[in-house]
Amino acid sequence: MNIDKILLLLIAINVIASIKGFGDRLFFEKFKFQIGAINRGEKIRMLTSGFLHVDYIHLILNMYVLYIFAPIIIIKLGIIKFLILYFGSLIAGSVLTLTYHKNELYYSAVGASGAVAGIIYASILLNPNMSLMMFPLPIPIPGYIFGIGYLLYSIYGMKKQLGNVGHSAHLGGAIGGYALMLLVYPQVFSISLSTVIILGVPIVLLLLFGNRLK
Repeated sequence: MNIDKILLLLIAINVIASIKGFGDRLFFEKFKFQIGAINRGEKIRMLTSGFLHVDYIHLILNMYVLYIFAPIIIIKLGIIKFLILYFGSLIAGSVLTLTYHKNELYYSAVGASGAVAGIIYASILLNPNMSLMMFPLPIPIPGYIFGIGYLLYSIYGMKKQLGNVGHSAHLGGAIGGYALMLLVYPQVFSISLSTVIILGVPIVLLLLFGNRLK
């Protein structure tokens, strides 16, 4: 697979910024997502936090998934629309996290997971017949089933506050990727209207009843 130069640059920025954060705590603290700091006006953290990671495993996993799914979008839609999807999903993840945790002033998070979740969702819409693996299932499953499972798990994770994971960023990123894909490439309605509807129903329900997650 020939990796696009812009995608390679994006991955490189993630790697360089994350490694810098591993060894420089002041750098990490200055640019991570933190509710209190953002409320004080440091909105740039909603973007910069997406280029920091907790550790090498977190970094490698996100970059590997990005490397696998990004070319699906770049080849079909081009690099500009890919970047719109990537950064739009990143911001969508930060916005949902800020909204959901707005009263938790010390809540913090880092990672490209929101952006990557959006790219996964956009890829599923673009190629609904793709097969994906979802641990611990040993067999590939259709992309739209993976998408629904991912959403439901993120919602459940938000409700139960499972682990040290930014479920709200994952969920916000997935919603961002879904919505932006419909905007930048409305042809997905003709590619697979059923997939658009199937993936859209839980998102609509979340937007209507999301306040009950608390």
